[in-house]
Amino acid sequence: MIIGINAVAAIKQPRTGVEEYTYQLIRHLTMLPEARAHRFLLYLPSVALAKEGLPIFDFPLPPNFEIKFLHWPLPFLWTQICLAWEILVRPPDKLFIPVHVLPSFAPKNSTVTIHGLEYEYWPQGYSFWRRFYLRWSTKAAAGRTQKIIAISENTKQDLIKFYGVKANKIEVVYHGIEIQGQNEKIENQKPYILYIGRIETKKNVQGILEAYKILKEKYKIPHELILAGAAGYGYEKIKLEIENWNFSARGGSASGGEIKELGYVDEETKWRLLSNADVFPFPSFYEGFGIPILEAQALGVPVVTSLGSCFSEIAGQGALFVNPCSSIGIAQAVNQLIDDKILRDRLRQSGFENIKRFSWEKCARETLKIVANV
Repeated sequence: MIIGINAVAAIKQPRTGVEEYTYQLIRHLTMLPEARAHRFLLYLPSVALAKEGLPIFDFPLPPNFEIKFLHWPLPFLWTQICLAWEILVRPPDKLFIPVHVLPSFAPKNSTVTIHGLEYEYWPQGYSFWRRFYLRWSTKAAAGRTQKIIAISENTKQDLIKFYGVKANKIEVVYHGIEIQGQNEKIENQKPYILYIGRIETKKNVQGILEAYKILKEKYKIPHELILAGAAGYGYEKIKLEIENWNFSARGGSASGGEIKELGYVDEETKWRLLSNADVFPFPSFYEGFGIPILEAQALGVPVVTSLGSCFSEIAGQGALFVNPCSSIGIAQAVNQLIDDKILRDRLRQSGFENIKRFSWEKCARETLKIVANV
């Protein structure tokens, strides 16, 4: 059987949520014994050839995996025109689209992964056109495919609620987690609270900043706040708040403290930061999954995350849950984890148990079974 996969997201840098998902999924498909029964076509735009002398993927592709370069002169509409034409004139037996945008002329026996409907719950976190495009493309994909993979039970219920998708059309397949670091403590390290994720409004980074002010002023914690992640929608306002806070702190404010913004960090740096963090706040307003929660749990960092959405489904018993709209509640939970060793140790152990439910191998195996049997 020939299975076509839109692999564009797998080679994008930096890799965040959907890019990491596509990369890890293809990587682990190449390792599955049952995948040898199929031939895989990985569709990529010919612009990917520009990296002359470098491999497209940083893992070996077995003989039954072939990269199919499709030439398109424009930096947009590759999926809706170029890929669409390819599958019209040379259709694979099955088509898998890992990032919700289904090309025109996609066969009915296609499978698409939908990563979340955050824009329906938190529209102010998106530009008008981005919100319009996400709603149109997701609704179109949900209506035209035979099977949908949702990355959480919460996303499945959202698809039923907002777009009227029948429950038997949706299969839930969780993301995995790949641990690339060890819990190695750095001596004489100043204590810090760590956030990793896109620096944008829908992630509630402003709520973290407000909570940090309370932690410094009311609870007098000695911790720094470290923010690691690429800039997203609404970053300008967040950046201004960070600059104002640091200016006030340097000027001898009674609150003191320091906020460090690192931007996007590589894998090695990410795991090193997690290894030495005291608390990991992730009070996002809405998520489809939430890989950073699992990464923090994997290295024994106690997590504070939000009530609602997918958070209890993904974090299990390994987190404290707060109202994301309450900076006071976020601050209280973080301070509780700093002060209470028994609670901290209990959450660590629960986190270690929780991450056993998630693996990229399992994700790839379940995905292949769905795609091949559509």
